[in-house]
Order: sequence, then C-alpha cells, then structure tokens
Amino acid sequence: MNERKALHTLLAKNQADLPPRKMRDSYIEVILPLGSQPEIREKYLNANNTVRFGRILEDLDSLGVLICYTHTKHEAVQRSPLSIVTALVDKIGLWKKVIYPDCDIKFTGNVSWVGRTSMEVKMHMLQLQNGVYCPVLDATFVMVARDPENKRPAFVNPLIPEGPEEEKIFKEGELNKIRRTDFSKASLLKMAPTAEERTIVHDMFLNTLDSRTVSFRSRVLPPNSMWMEDAKLKGLEICHPQERNIFNRIFGGFLMRKAYELGWATACSYGSSRPYVVAVDDIMFQKPVEIGSLLFFSSQVCYTEDNFIQVRVHSEVYHSNTRQHHTTNVFHFTFTSENQIPKIIPKTYGESMLYLDGKRHFDSATKAPTA
Repeated sequence: MNERKALHTLLAKNQADLPPRKMRDSYIEVILPLGSQPEIREKYLNANNTVRFGRILEDLDSLGVLICYTHTKHEAVQRSPLSIVTALVDKIGLWKKVIYPDCDIKFTGNVSWVGRTSMEVKMHMLQLQNGVYCPVLDATFVMVARDPENKRPAFVNPLIPEGPEEEKIFKEGELNKIRRTDFSKASLLKMAPTAEERTIVHDMFLNTLDSRTVSFRSRVLPPNSMWMEDAKLKGLEICHPQERNIFNRIFGGFLMRKAYELGWATACSYGSSRPYVVAVDDIMFQKPVEIGSLLFFSSQVCYTEDNFIQVRVHSEVYHSNTRQHHTTNVFHFTFTSENQIPKIIPKTYGESMLYLDGKRHFDSATKAPTA
C-alpha cells in the first residue's frame, strides 16, 4: 500500500481529461477449461457432480474487476492508479438448471455503462455442449473506481456507444441506475408498505388467528406452512489472509460464495430437497471486511411462492475490541425446489416487513433475465 501512494500523481483531475473508450475496448473472453483440463475440476465440483455456483460467483467478481481495469488502462502507465472494487451485484439470471463439471465454460463481458466514477459491467457465461457454446447465465455488476489507497472516488474513462444496439445497452445502464435509486427510496426501512402489501400482511395475520378465541395473541400455523422464525441458519467465518484481495481486504467473491452456500443450505433444509438457484439479486457491498474479522452470516427464508424459495443472507463483522456489529452485505438469492414446499408465515411486524421485502426481490429477480 505504501508503494501505491506514489500513484496518486497519475489520477485524472477531471473525467474530461481521460480518453473516451468504446465497449469493444473492454471486451474480454475467458475460457474455464473444465472439460479439456480435468485437473482443475476438483475445485469446482460439488457432491451432486455439478459445478459449485459459489465458485462461479467468485470468477464473475474477478472478471468484472479485470474488465474495468481493461476499460481504464493507460498504455503508457505500467501500474493502474485506480483501486476498482465491486459496489453491487445488480442481477444474475440463470438460463440453465445444471452446470456440468466436465464441459468447458466461456465467460465474456464488457463495460456497458459509465458514470463519473462507476462502471456497469455485463457478463455472460456459456458452456460447451455438442460443440456449441450454450448460454448459462447473464450477470450485471456495478464497480466503482477509487484512489490508489482505496479512500476516495476516482474518475474513469467515459464510454462512447457505437450504433443503435450499443446505445440501447447504454440507455439500459442509465435506467438500471434510476431503478436502483427508486427501489432504495421505497425501501421498507424508509417507507410504509403500499396498500396492496398491507392487505397481504393483514390477510396472512387473519389466516393465523385461532378461531376458537377472540384474541389477537392466539396464533395457529396453517397446514403446510412454517413460521419464519423456524426457517433460518447461521454461520461464522474467521477472515484469514488467504482470502484477501490486492487491497489487503477480504475478496468480495469469497463473501458471495460463503453467503450463497449458507443460503443454499437454508433452502435445502427448508424444502427437504436439493434446491436450484434461479437468480441472484441486489447484493450491496456496504463496508469492506478486514483481515482477522469475525464475520457472522444469518440466512433466512423470507418469501415463498409455488416451488420458489426466496432467501436473504445478512452478513456483519464483529469488532471484539469495541463489541460492536456492523453490517457489511445483504444478499438475495432465489431458489426453486423439485418438491412441494411449505408456505413461509411471518409472525411479527418485523418478519412481515422481511416477507414483503422478499416478495419485492422475488418479483424483481424472476422477470426475464437481462440480456
């Protein structure tokens, strides 16, 4: 980090000082040779003889950073003065249920929208089957550029779309930013539920009242249902140097993998069968995680619909010297189960807000995957 301090002189004072880039300038293709190099399969293999999705999350996070460094690369400079970090995972939509461990995977991606200090990256994953690469998933990440010491925002090269197709993609990036802002403003932590959402909560409440008593406190669980308080799991990670990034913080892809695996285990125990991930939605990286941190994960089934299970994973660091907890991330995963699943039922007002928040993320995530 001391070496990086000297790179401050290379930072642009204004975005206009940086040369514009085109989408093709940051385009990258990477092959993960699971089929042609069997020795690397072990790292990606799960007990069901398919690919571990948590490993794919790690690879997407690394690729997103690499794409952004390619977009901002200055040929005359050997080391980039920028610290590029993941701000959020906007959405990952999956086209296929199973990722095979013995077929090559191809990742492609490029910068699709640029603000002053942030970049949206669109990535696609394909898998080789019968000689043809078939789509597996599409992902949209937002990365931010910061100064060499990762303390303040830094300007990035503007992006110039070429032709109607790229202009459409760029416009989608603008609309995504507006949608995220609107979603945040309407958060149930800030605003009351809508009239329709209040009706949903009240109907569930009435459906759990004991008809034999005239009491708001006597609650009965409906058939084929489960109380929300009984559908959670917890986990702990001690953050070792092995998982650090180049800025001496814990790698964001590692956090995503650990959160996903706990979320998967929660959906598995809830549905009593193997769940399949359908979408990842709205992962916000709120605070960096330092080496040596005690990292607590809390996973909760917060919404169900048909055979879909919406899981929310909350992560926080515990500082032993101050005895304080600080939220670092909130993750949202949508799974589907092959078996019939119980309906999740909130009991308290706080759980009802979790339920409505889960419904909002489910509705957002299960729209057609972004292309």
